[in-house]
Amino acid sequence: MTNLSSVEWAMAYKAYKAVKGAPQGGRDAKRMMQKMGMRLDEIEGVTEVLIRTPAREIVIEEPVVTSVVVQGQRMYQVTGGSTHERTPSAKPATPEVPDADIKLVAEQTGRTLDEAKAALKESGGDLAEAILKLQKQKSEP
Repeated sequence: MTNLSSVEWAMAYKAYKAVKGAPQGGRDAKRMMQKMGMRLDEIEGVTEVLIRTPAREIVIEEPVVTSVVVQGQRMYQVTGGSTHERTPSAKPATPEVPDADIKLVAEQTGRTLDEAKAALKESGGDLAEAILKLQKQKSEP
């Protein structure tokens, strides 16, 4: 998080609003933004913004998206557009585990290739986690 005080954020927001609503040549507002280290850029050609949570997805179609940079901290403002919600699509398929990884885990743990592959899938492909899991199972009676 950035080290801006609430007063600095309020000033930045006022400068942003002044520029967004300013007629052509709003030089004072632009100068104030530059003084504060603030940069404002509209992102062209955005057709959709997707906000994904585990329980739902919020889709904003044809929005106006603006990137605001204040003292190195980037923020995005999404306005307008039509919105609708949907349930998240199915969980992404687990990636295929490379044979070299399976061999390595099997060799390190003394387990079969099938056991190594299963451990890698359970660990999401994390070699160290798969090896530790199999070693722990081996040491348990």
